[in-house]
Amino acid sequence: MNRRNLLAAALALPLVSALPAFAQMAKPPMRTRWNVIGSEGFDAIAFLGALSGRDLYRARYAAEADAFGPRLPADVRADIPRLADESDKSTFGLLWPVLANILSGAGVTNLDSVIALLSDLDGKVRPAFVKNPSREDADFVWLKANAPRLIRVFTAMRAAGFAAFRLETLGPDFEARMAEEARALARYDVIRWQEKLTGRTFDPTINVVLLAFAKPHGAKMQDQTFVQAFGNDTATTIRIAAHEMLHPPFPMDGPAATAALAVLAKDPLIPRIVREHDPKWGYTTLDGMLNEDMCEALDQLISEALGVGRNPADRWRQADDGIHVLAAGLYGLLRQDKWVETGGDIEQWLARATAAGRLAPQVLHPVAARVLERPVDRLWPLA
Repeated sequence: MNRRNLLAAALALPLVSALPAFAQMAKPPMRTRWNVIGSEGFDAIAFLGALSGRDLYRARYAAEADAFGPRLPADVRADIPRLADESDKSTFGLLWPVLANILSGAGVTNLDSVIALLSDLDGKVRPAFVKNPSREDADFVWLKANAPRLIRVFTAMRAAGFAAFRLETLGPDFEARMAEEARALARYDVIRWQEKLTGRTFDPTINVVLLAFAKPHGAKMQDQTFVQAFGNDTATTIRIAAHEMLHPPFPMDGPAATAALAVLAKDPLIPRIVREHDPKWGYTTLDGMLNEDMCEALDQLISEALGVGRNPADRWRQADDGIHVLAAGLYGLLRQDKWVETGGDIEQWLARATAAGRLAPQVLHPVAARVLERPVDRLWPLA
């Protein structure tokens, strides 16, 4: 109904005209506050992916890497792929997302701040690191050992004019696009759904950091901050926010997770996926897979509730070579329990599901098969 017709109806039917006001009063207030920003420092970290030469990143940023890479000294350019390989082979994991996460708690702004943080890890970074539930002590050990190499890389990037190169890549309308994205996000109450489906309380502010070089990752930083690619549509941003703020969905060393992991460790399929999948996707430990896949199951429910959900079968068959079978199974179990309607404490739900035998392969696999629309004996690999 347009504005003129609405006013006419209000004059003709004064009792009915009260209904929209009543409905507005009944609607709960918006719980989520969106803060959309950019960051030269996080973009410098993310550009390590493109400079590493990995196909995962060159598929998105080959032209940018080929334009900027020759500006760096040859030894620095050669060391970036080595750092990425060594990171993958250690417990550190994917180089740029993990590095960004660790430094994020200490205040990443521009490229100078990244260099300053790496130059004083104990003084500036460790205080936030020890409070970060997503990281292990071994990560900090690896970072300290390799900080001089990373400082040399970022110092060379600064000297090569990375700040100006980034702005050229983003284009002149970056500030206007950020404001437009903030306006589009304002009506999506992600935090309310996260609180309902986890039983936890979240800060209402979500910080969305738009980057020139983040693809294909949407990566969780410390606190309620995540980085993603500038140019993602609003639905993608909502889905990433619905996911990233959930990490970890419960204490990964708590009794519920410990009991669930003990059951999953005996599963003939899930640990094999962890061992045998391409490590470029991450999730190379069973607890890492449970952490990720519970968040994926919950974010699928939230995205559907907000009207931006993808088809779950397509989503999990197409993402990361189809490795998220556990996510499909957990999602299917939560759907069986009408979790969107009831909500509650997700850690207690996991404890109950584990105790009831619902994570056992004879239960979990058929549920995952129905969600993925695949035969139960061909859940993974996809080929």
